[in-house]
Amino acid sequence: MAVEILHSTCPHDCPSTCLLEVEKISDTEIGRIHGAKDNDYTAGVVCAKVARYAERIHHSDRLTTPLRRIGEKGKGIEAFEEITWDEALDEITAKFEEVKAKFGGEAIWPYHFAGTMGWVMRDGLDRFRHTYGTSRQHSTICTTLPDSGWNAGHGIKHGNDPREIAESDLIVVWGGNPVSTQVNVMTHISKAKKDRGAKLVVIDVYETPTVKAADHSYLIRPGTDGALATALMHIMFRDGYADREYMSEFADAPEELEAHVRNKSPQWAAQITGLSVEEIEELGSLYGKVDCAFIRIGYGFARSRNGAVNMHAVTCLPVITGKWLHKGGGCLYGNAGMYPLDWGLVMGLDARDKSIRELDMCRLGPILLGNKGDLKGGPPVKAMLIQNTNPAVVCPDQNSVHAGFRRDDLFLVVHEQFMTETAEFADIVLPATMFLEHDDMYTGGGHVYFSVTKQIIDAPGQCRSNHELMCALAERLGLDHPGFKLTAWEIIEETCRISGLPDAETLWQNHWHDCSLGEDEMHFRNGFGHADKKFRFKPNWAEIGPDFEGMPSLPGYYTNIDLANDKHPFRMVAAPARNYLNSSFTETPTSKKREGRPTIKIHPDDLVALGAKGGDVVQVGNELGEIQVHAVAFEGLQRGVCVVESIWPNKAHIGKQGVNVLISAEQGQPKGGGVFHDTAVWVRAT
Repeated sequence: MAVEILHSTCPHDCPSTCLLEVEKISDTEIGRIHGAKDNDYTAGVVCAKVARYAERIHHSDRLTTPLRRIGEKGKGIEAFEEITWDEALDEITAKFEEVKAKFGGEAIWPYHFAGTMGWVMRDGLDRFRHTYGTSRQHSTICTTLPDSGWNAGHGIKHGNDPREIAESDLIVVWGGNPVSTQVNVMTHISKAKKDRGAKLVVIDVYETPTVKAADHSYLIRPGTDGALATALMHIMFRDGYADREYMSEFADAPEELEAHVRNKSPQWAAQITGLSVEEIEELGSLYGKVDCAFIRIGYGFARSRNGAVNMHAVTCLPVITGKWLHKGGGCLYGNAGMYPLDWGLVMGLDARDKSIRELDMCRLGPILLGNKGDLKGGPPVKAMLIQNTNPAVVCPDQNSVHAGFRRDDLFLVVHEQFMTETAEFADIVLPATMFLEHDDMYTGGGHVYFSVTKQIIDAPGQCRSNHELMCALAERLGLDHPGFKLTAWEIIEETCRISGLPDAETLWQNHWHDCSLGEDEMHFRNGFGHADKKFRFKPNWAEIGPDFEGMPSLPGYYTNIDLANDKHPFRMVAAPARNYLNSSFTETPTSKKREGRPTIKIHPDDLVALGAKGGDVVQVGNELGEIQVHAVAFEGLQRGVCVVESIWPNKAHIGKQGVNVLISAEQGQPKGGGVFHDTAVWVRAT
């Protein structure tokens, strides 16, 4: 058959959720994938790892048959035997029912995250948990900390329309690396530079590809973003860039904030951030002088114990200066809160019982090891069903996670595309479809489009979609919910209907649906999301989460982080590698070849002080454990800072232990959240 070009949407956990054009070669094969040319956000661009998706979807190591473990946990596919789907489902339901009868439904914990961003395939597991009465999940691993900081000020999760970047005169990328992780942002930045002579400013902790593309870059110490933002506020008030008329109408405590930042000078912030006074003054002048200044906020700097405070501090800047008044001005972290979708059917919210305990996914290790506080007075977790995530690699405190998975009394089911390290611990492994092999629907946190997709090719072997698995288990367990009686497409149709959107077929034929709220609403010109319509310089952290004690009432530098000390003199950041996406793409040949091997980037002067050099194997550790990696002498960061780009499989490391061995499962304030970029370590020559 001739090659067809069909539309779809990228399912991976990047804010872009790119709109795609897929080369269909046959009913079982795809060619290249391209960004949708007619979409004004994607604009024909897609990252290289998705462009070569054929490497992943047609990989010879894909799981295609249900498996039962007959050997030792964690030993690989040789420890499994093939079984039928009926055998697998019968064994799962029998074990779940046994656990429920003996320990109660809370002893079963369905566990998932954003291995797919498709709502039907990602969130149908919640419908299962709610109807079966299992433990609920507090999904903290990604956006909880930045959400907390953003919502504390704005009262709603949306920012500016990212397409307005092209109409900006200054773009500040703060704590993000879009060249590697969200390439579409760079398309719009390039347009602004070409058409308007716009300047790109990047604030980060090390020299990323985005930093290399910047007109001005500022490399700070990890966790000090709040100090830098507060010093910029000082400059805004001091130098006449503050819009007092705007603040009097749209903010809660401008006079109190001005008094608070009066002594938060560039000299004060320089000692904390490691920048020079001159650099901070330069940045303040660059930002203050431009009306159409757009801050594109990344997730990275919020993945710290003080991440919510840092996020809130940065978002104060366009309010102080009134930049929300101007097209091309303002800021954006994510737009998830603007979509008019009713997810009740997908998630089974009508069956949700909020009295059932909610377990923190970042605390997986302590939970599996029986920590009473994490179990919230309930039974131990005796059975799990995992979809869309690979916690044996991506979760913090990896040693505890692995110890928990090795428990003989834990029954573990993993529905996966590959034999991941999590799947190797499973009792039953089930083969899963990929995004081109099922129907789904998507929203984009980094843009404004809702999209509906249909299956493009047949799945290999006996792969079944997440939705098909949920329906099969529900039938055997006698779970009565409409969502289990509908196909994935029928759920999409009904969700569109109850949400007041065009019908699903029309949406599919149109490829995407623009859900922008319009310029005035996206710029909060009618007020912010709080009841009084005012942005909160002085947030009520108690409204955001229960762990608010000690959090500052006004923006600043919150020192609740894992500070460097004599024993652990380095601050480590576990940033994403360009060719991987969490633990996805770590199996594809081109991504593996381009990444090479796990490394630690460390300043050359620090290596000399350690008695090591680039290329040497060094040990990196703290009280949680230690790993060995090859050192890279890297001048693009401050002394005392090191970066381990990941997430590599643990097996790719010397000693088979990866960076998340060193990452604490401690919860960020005030609502939890993974602290992946907030780790003090020692580094030693071997």
